[in-house]
Amino acid sequence: MDRKIRAAAVAKHIGISSQDLRKLLSEVNFGVKPTDREFAESLAAGIVRFASRKYKRDIPPLINYDDDDIESENEEEKDTLTVAKVREEAEENQPENAFQAMNRLGKKSTDEELPSVNPAANAAKNKEDEKKTAVSPAIFRKIEVDPTEAAAAKERHLEKERLSKEEREQDLIEKKAMDRRKKKSQVLVRKEGVVEIPPSISIKEFSEKIGVPAAEIISVLLKNGLMVTMTQSVDFDTLSIIAADLDVEIKKEERQGSAADIKSRNLNQLLADDVENLIERPPVIVVMGHVDHGKTKILDVIRETKVVEGEAGGITQHIGAYQVTKSGKKITFIDTPGHEAFTSMRARGARIADVAILVVAADEGVKPQTIEALNHAREAELPIIVALNKIDKPDANIDKIKGELAGLDLAPEDWGGKTPTVLVSALQKKGIDDLLEIILLQSELLELKANPNRLAVGTVVESNLNSSLGPVATIIINTGTLSIGDDFVLDGHAGRIKTMIDDNGEKLTKALPGTPIRISGLDAVPAAGGILQVYPSAKAARQQAEEMMTLLNEEKASGAMLSDIMAGLQQGKIKFLKIVLKADTEGSLEAVRQAIEKIESQEVAPKVIHAAVGSVTETDVMMAAASQGVVLGFNVLSSPRVKRIAENEKVEVQNYDIIYNLVDDVKKILFGLLEPEILEIITGQVDVKQIFFTKKKMAIVGCKVRKGFIENGGFVRLFRGEPEEGVEQEPVGIGKIASLQHFENKVPRVEENQECGIQFEGKISVEEGDRLEAYKLEERMKTL
Repeated sequence: MDRKIRAAAVAKHIGISSQDLRKLLSEVNFGVKPTDREFAESLAAGIVRFASRKYKRDIPPLINYDDDDIESENEEEKDTLTVAKVREEAEENQPENAFQAMNRLGKKSTDEELPSVNPAANAAKNKEDEKKTAVSPAIFRKIEVDPTEAAAAKERHLEKERLSKEEREQDLIEKKAMDRRKKKSQVLVRKEGVVEIPPSISIKEFSEKIGVPAAEIISVLLKNGLMVTMTQSVDFDTLSIIAADLDVEIKKEERQGSAADIKSRNLNQLLADDVENLIERPPVIVVMGHVDHGKTKILDVIRETKVVEGEAGGITQHIGAYQVTKSGKKITFIDTPGHEAFTSMRARGARIADVAILVVAADEGVKPQTIEALNHAREAELPIIVALNKIDKPDANIDKIKGELAGLDLAPEDWGGKTPTVLVSALQKKGIDDLLEIILLQSELLELKANPNRLAVGTVVESNLNSSLGPVATIIINTGTLSIGDDFVLDGHAGRIKTMIDDNGEKLTKALPGTPIRISGLDAVPAAGGILQVYPSAKAARQQAEEMMTLLNEEKASGAMLSDIMAGLQQGKIKFLKIVLKADTEGSLEAVRQAIEKIESQEVAPKVIHAAVGSVTETDVMMAAASQGVVLGFNVLSSPRVKRIAENEKVEVQNYDIIYNLVDDVKKILFGLLEPEILEIITGQVDVKQIFFTKKKMAIVGCKVRKGFIENGGFVRLFRGEPEEGVEQEPVGIGKIASLQHFENKVPRVEENQECGIQFEGKISVEEGDRLEAYKLEERMKTL
């Protein structure tokens, strides 16, 4: 019969603890449970052999095992075991195991020594068990355990195991996190070539971009006298200084305009660039003027084409963009329609260009659309060149036209003015070369430059839906180089350049700054004047498109309501209240204009950007929308259609029949825009009689009001000594009254000839005999 051997004896034979034996039994299936307390002798021998291989050491085989022999080998060790050891085993295992261990040691258990077990109650049963197991002393004695105490001990054991498991899981999580950090630090590879860096970046981000450990970067910065941390941001100029020491080459990352800048057509941020990156670019010239004054015919001669013949009725119905070469230099032209229905298109043309050419027919002179085009050019702050066309006509009166131009503050240079004026006959091709020379001269003065080595930014001149290409747009490249396949954002839509065609119909793969091209690859037909911006990836373009679409949905119109204009003026973003003025007669128009222009202010002022006789039209609304102004009408009406357009374009239109009401409303608008004025009012003079307490930033003194009054919360200036006659005395200190007391009562105010106690706050050192000048500050609204 195969004998039974105790698990503890097997563990001791192997040289491991009982807990380690249980772990071993849970890892390998020996056909027994890890919690079994005894095994068959043959199985125990197999466990010993397996442990010998696992732990790679010689363990004597378990042959002819005698339990008494093994136990007698360590008799001295048994005697050294204390009750504390037994208690420890009881906590770790089960109470009955502890009792059996006590019996094996030949010790008597008492309720005090092991309260969880009562051996006296089971003495008879134990003797009977000893007789039954006389053949094998290794068989454990069975005892009865208090169920309540046993359950509590078991619960404590399970809780200990649960906590141990949680600790192991937490250790595992921390170990994995540490491994990830180590792995990340190990893959830090020094970048080759030029690395783009934003204007400001933290040391940690800079380290990741260039592939150099942050500690090395901080060390180099310390050598240069700069102490920084991992998360601290450092500007590009500083990093460029230490780049050589780090053996890396960096360049500043290209600026990207915000969605708000693009929506507001603000090109300043988009086009900003370092001076060393800029090279000369072609000028963009907008040609403007009254209908049928010969604008397109002049361009026709310049390009040596016949564009006019293709126009409906000889009138340009779209914006065209062309490029020509003169004296080895390129010039880009924008042709804008002259008819009043295309006012908004002219406004967009003026914002795109660098120089405006105002075409005036020598036989007709200045016309309403001539003045309107002039106002658009001035709003865009463009230099103006006047081209007097049709000088070959028999009824041409050049001197008369020059006089009319002088009346518009466009006095020709040969009249002592500052406006270049060129005599042209498009029909006879006279004066064209002179016009081109003037354009190139004006461009040199402007020093027009752009950076071709960056992501492109362009402005939409015109757009339409093509049957074969889908949405297409004519754009002019403001800066950068546009290439086939570039990802871009335009009017809240992301797209990719599919085709590019120049003004001669030639297909291009790249377009440099100042080049007019027609592109495809758009998701929708964009609005003229829209800003196209290229992004480094399709993902970046989509993100920007989503942000811009959100802004566009919030405010679809291009104009601004009166509340928006007032807010802009209050924030200092707008310096003028721009007004489009309409009246019933020339006399009324002049009277209203003069009354408005008499309103003066240093901070803000009204500015009439266009004035004409007649009802408020769509043209007036579009001009106000383009300049973020308002439309004021005197004794004129606005049609329902104009009102709808004004509402869509978010333009304020007001009609008046009394001139004083119009002027008063302008004053009220400006009155609300003016910043309040801070006035200093002197309230009284006080003599210091006694010093009660003084320290660096506070003093308590006794005073008498000599003149006027003094108020709590007011301010004082401190004067010492008698003033010299005719010399303004300088104060030796200033302070604020924190508390004012008259006798035993705190009071808000003390009148003339009354005594009081004053507590000052501020950098003020008071001495007896000093004089105080009390004053207060009042905020008052300015008036015009």
